[in-house]
Amino acid sequence: MTWQTALRLGRVSNLPTVWTNVTAAAVLGGAGIPSLAWLVVVVACSLSYVGGMFLNDAFDRELDARLRPERPIPAGAVTPSSVFAAGFALLGVGLVLVVVTARLTLESGADLAAASALALAAAIVLYDVWHKANPYAPLLMGLCRMLVYVTAAATLTGGVPSPVLAGAVVVLAYLIGLTYVARQETLGRVENLWPLLFLALPFAYGLPTLVGGGIGSLVYLVLLGWVVFSLSHLGWRAETNVPRAVVSLIAGIALLDGLLMTGHGGTGIVVVAVGAFLLTLTLQRWVPGT
Repeated sequence: MTWQTALRLGRVSNLPTVWTNVTAAAVLGGAGIPSLAWLVVVVACSLSYVGGMFLNDAFDRELDARLRPERPIPAGAVTPSSVFAAGFALLGVGLVLVVVTARLTLESGADLAAASALALAAAIVLYDVWHKANPYAPLLMGLCRMLVYVTAAATLTGGVPSPVLAGAVVVLAYLIGLTYVARQETLGRVENLWPLLFLALPFAYGLPTLVGGGIGSLVYLVLLGWVVFSLSHLGWRAETNVPRAVVSLIAGIALLDGLLMTGHGGTGIVVVAVGAFLLTLTLQRWVPGT
């Protein structure tokens, strides 16, 4: 497996959004950042994400051979067995890092962190195995990102404070809407538009931030504009481009994290989220995000 193939299999261009997920959970949970524990959790969740993407391609290899023959496995760039091995190994290392970090740094709550990390790994595998033709696939994908929040908070604080749980639910809703978009070929062929309403929950939740003014209002409006721009690729414009809509919404996760962190960590934290958003867009030009 070459590095180029590994980067593509792992959709590494989207990793900055995982980093902001962990950072948002830390900020909302009151954990100090940056710290060594925070960095380890960032690495652990990144490995889990990449491992999940590896397994996604491995389990989808037969479908990709028909619909996306340019993907690494059907193109012959790598064998399914090596992708399976690497994917499960990455998930395992991510799980071990969380468990060890929690045991070494927490006075209490290590079991919660371990259980959450195990649930995250299980949710990732379940999604990879059972997302095709599964009407609940958007919920499973959203659950994976939600569990990143929960795992990060539990590992860094020993618990899941209510602001973290609220943020996790908001991220869950956003990912449900995003994943639903990813399952459509054109907006005109969608039988039910109501799942797209999940993308509206973050804006309902963030209304107090908008009303409060300042940097939070700016992040709110930028995120709103970006989501509308992303959805415009589903047929509201002259050309339909579902992959473009999906990768744009993925990048928007960093902005959503920034919105959730507003008021908890100061302007500097929000700037980091915006930087992660721009970094994701830049990396997606070199490594496909889907």
